[in-house]
Amino acid sequence: MENLIPSTIAFIGPGSLALIGVVALIIFGPKKLPELGRAAGQTLKEFKSATNGIMDDDKKDEPKEK
Repeated sequence: MENLIPSTIAFIGPGSLALIGVVALIIFGPKKLPELGRAAGQTLKEFKSATNGIMDDDKKDEPKEK
């Protein structure tokens, strides 16, 4: 069966990204924007680490095959 819902990323073009960037600059200002980027990156890093930890725990719980 074909995927009937196209990816959301396909709808975001260069013009949309530029508009989002301009709005972010207006709302947060040029000094606050790098801090927000760092915080978002740190959050994603911690989330990925926690997700990998959960997956590792699940692998440990599986019975080993002979």
